[in-house]
Amino acid sequence: MELRKDPITRSWVVVGHPEREKVRPDPCPLCPENRIETHALLDLPAQGRWQVRVYPHLRPFYRIEGDPGRTAEGIYDRMAPTGAHEIVVETPDHTRTLAQMSDEEVERVLDAYAQRIADLKRDARFKYVTVFKNEGPQAGEEWTHAHSQITATTFVPRRILYELRAAREWYRERERCVLCDILSQEIRQQKRVVDTVGDYYAFCPYASRVPFETWLMPKTHNHQFETLSPGEQRRNMASLLGRTLRRLLKVSPSYHMVVHTAPNTLQTKGELSEYWSTIAGDYHWHFEILPIVEQRSKSYSIKEVYFNGTYPEQAAERLRQIDPNS
Repeated sequence: MELRKDPITRSWVVVGHPEREKVRPDPCPLCPENRIETHALLDLPAQGRWQVRVYPHLRPFYRIEGDPGRTAEGIYDRMAPTGAHEIVVETPDHTRTLAQMSDEEVERVLDAYAQRIADLKRDARFKYVTVFKNEGPQAGEEWTHAHSQITATTFVPRRILYELRAAREWYRERERCVLCDILSQEIRQQKRVVDTVGDYYAFCPYASRVPFETWLMPKTHNHQFETLSPGEQRRNMASLLGRTLRRLLKVSPSYHMVVHTAPNTLQTKGELSEYWSTIAGDYHWHFEILPIVEQRSKSYSIKEVYFNGTYPEQAAERLRQIDPNS
């Protein structure tokens, strides 16, 4: 297995992973009675037992040992898949989902995200840490047991590079954060805002890629999700996330969720070296949730040009009408 770079799109692609074609373990390896035979990286207890545990992935895309060893093959670049790949087990209960959890329980999941991002960023080899969740069979979930995944990579995903470049250019021209400006306009217009809890807002973005796409972000500027303070701040975000997921599950049982946070500022080589002068002011962490609604959506077959059959304004209105507590 190795990483290969497309010289046109500048995307890194994981090539070859025969282990992932094996049949999934049965019974569920994430349940406490079938405990993963490996050391937990993080254990967050609740009421005398663990609620959230983080383990190394059973069949990782990236491995912590070694150096990327980037080399050339003619005009092409390749390197070893050095990094980290972890599983966040969100609950010991196989039958519960993140949307069904209390605010306190969702807050512990967010705490696990923050702690693991902060820890992985201490390794200067890693340029970016991604937290993502694939919920439901159409999202390609690996297990039905509630879980998220974390990867740390020696490259920055292309989508994040696009965001970094756009944010930096906006800041250079206006000395303002583009995501702060987006949220300010959404709050003023109120056409696409779905919900709010404290300082945190959920809204359907103006150019939503798929029906009911929803972003969550704080009104107060912050480029690093992992610095989200415990207490009221994190509890409000947890409450909004739970409410949003309960709404979205009324329109689709499957979704992708990704945490967008700033790259690792310890890494000063390559494409990131020019970003650090303004990143604290120009970038803004947020969650992106993409439900899978249209079974034959062109959005999932033509990745660079999205076709969304639902206006974001209509999507937001429908989501507002759904009772998140029902």
